[in-house]
Amino acid sequence: MFKALLLQQHDKQTHAAITELDEHQLPEGDVTVAVQYSSLNYKDGLAITGKGKIVRQWPMVPGIDLVGTVLDSADARYQAGEQVVLTGWGVGEGHWGGMAEKARLKADWLVPLAAGLTPLQSMQIGTAGLTAMLCVMALEEAGLTPDQGDILVTGASGGVGSVAVALLAALGFSVVAATGRSANHELLLKLGASRVISRDELLTPIRPLDKQLWAGAVDTVGSSVLAKILSQVNYNGAVAACGLAGGFELPATVMPFILRNVRLQGVDSVMCPFARRQQAWQRLATLLPAHFYQTACKEILLEEAPEAAAKMMDGQITGRVVIKIA
Repeated sequence: MFKALLLQQHDKQTHAAITELDEHQLPEGDVTVAVQYSSLNYKDGLAITGKGKIVRQWPMVPGIDLVGTVLDSADARYQAGEQVVLTGWGVGEGHWGGMAEKARLKADWLVPLAAGLTPLQSMQIGTAGLTAMLCVMALEEAGLTPDQGDILVTGASGGVGSVAVALLAALGFSVVAATGRSANHELLLKLGASRVISRDELLTPIRPLDKQLWAGAVDTVGSSVLAKILSQVNYNGAVAACGLAGGFELPATVMPFILRNVRLQGVDSVMCPFARRQQAWQRLATLLPAHFYQTACKEILLEEAPEAAAKMMDGQITGRVVIKIA
């Protein structure tokens, strides 16, 4: 038997409870893992609270991230005793996830724990940090360098945003952090932001072309905020877009693309191929400064996950939340 946070649906309402499960109830997979840590992401918050149509089958163990030790493996790539990390691939949505003491997974979904990272640090990074690293890599591949001007990060108080601020600062970029939470200004400056602006500055009316302010941006919000950013990006600049917290529509024009040569790069971490995923993890292991883990991360117990999920949905969570399982 093992402990898990189990989501069930009754009368179209989601109910979350700590439950004892039998190993025979685990879904099919190549590798069985003893989970050490998971983490709380926005998708997890939606799933646990029932505020989003995230769960595709019931019952469900949430947790789109996990790190743990292989117990047994039918795949030659992984051996008992090895430490592995999983992020994405629909786990916690259509396949039981990381908020349990055991998980059974497809070997293709796993990556070895990167050298230089502890299991705890890997979940302090998690899906949010992996997404942030992929966004930074996209900006680098677009040719952006620190001497070209400010990089804007929206939703900077959240999981992706806080890691993006720390990564860009570590690479020598001048980072402007946009947030709706004035109480987090000091935290964002500690993470490496050169200055912090209010989200309200990005909610003013959108022009086809506005004053050029940003060499590039990492956007986690979408909708009118992304449209506003595109109108303000410098000639030959780039935006990495990875979120839709503000909505999935894009009320923009083609003007920034055809008159300023602006690049808009979508970033997905869920289905990211193994080689690029592994490259991103290796860079995270070397780039993230020690103070990130101390400043922007909080650890909770599995029993506290439902309450933390509710707080996340109310905008009361800053940075990364790690869930201790073992």
